Amino acid sequence: MANLAKNFFMALSNNRFLNESAQKWGFRLGAEQFVAGTDIESALETVKQLNALGISATVDHLGEFVTDKQQSIEAKENILTLINRIHEEQIDSHISVKLTQLGLDIDEQFCLENMREIAGLAKRYDIFINIDMEDYAHYEATLRILKKLLEDYDNVGTVIQAYLYRAEADMDELSDVRLRIVKGAYKESEEVAYQTKEKIDENFLKLVKKRLKGDAFTSIATHDHRIIDEVKRFVEEENIDRTNFEFQMLYGFRTELQKQLVDEGYQFCTYVPFGQDWFGYFMRRLAERPQNIQLIVKDKLYTKDNKLKRKPLVVGSAALAALLFMVWRRNK
Repeated sequence: MANLAKNFFMALSNNRFLNESAQKWGFRLGAEQFVAGTDIESALETVKQLNALGISATVDHLGEFVTDKQQSIEAKENILTLINRIHEEQIDSHISVKLTQLGLDIDEQFCLENMREIAGLAKRYDIFINIDMEDYAHYEATLRILKKLLEDYDNVGTVIQAYLYRAEADMDELSDVRLRIVKGAYKESEEVAYQTKEKIDENFLKLVKKRLKGDAFTSIATHDHRIIDEVKRFVEEENIDRTNFEFQMLYGFRTELQKQLVDEGYQFCTYVPFGQDWFGYFMRRLAERPQNIQLIVKDKLYTKDNKLKRKPLVVGSAALAALLFMVWRRNK
């Protein structure tokens, strides 16, 4: 059942019709719990609130798989504006970017030039740029662009996905580069990726422990408290400096645990996504953990003291019905 739910939400995340329609609906499906608004003002206000709690942030202007050159240029300009605002307002945040938003599917050189402009401005302000790793079809090109950028900029890094068989080899090759270790959010074939949670979790911990014995900064991105507890035990046992790593979670997930880790003295960073193109991101979060839909239903239908909300019941049910109806019509 879990795999069926995961496949269902992954299929929705790649549905162009639903992505375009979702931008018209707004956040009527509960995405506001996981996406910090659609504009820069909303995102930065969210980051300031996190900073007040002692939490850093990485901000992602949502968008991917862009095939129109002008859209990529506009995305680049939005990211440059975001970098300037972070610097001007002295906000504790860095930037996460997706290369397919910046023209990777249009022309690799065009994408590289966009990234040079972004990395150059960010370096001037001492702001780190993390290149998010996308699906495996874009993996090699992403590494090529990263390595070219590293020739001139030391403020760029990327993501290692633990579900890939090659993850350890690539992590070792980037041993002196700041990295984020994740489990992986895309549906990949068994030819390139582990398929079971047990194998992915095992490899995730293996990578994190090996990485923590090195010198480069590492972001440990997981919501699994069992893995977090094991990392904490390992750090104490090996006497690892806490300034060499941070825990990282997505905005809207396990907020009490986020604050608890900060209170315990660990560095913590929240991944804060925003923008109009939120649907694909939102569906992948449900694919990763279908139980998240329970959080949405509870938020939409009940108050904090568990009293039923009348209006959200109608709105939420209507939105979900509309979604399922459109999926059914598109697949007939």
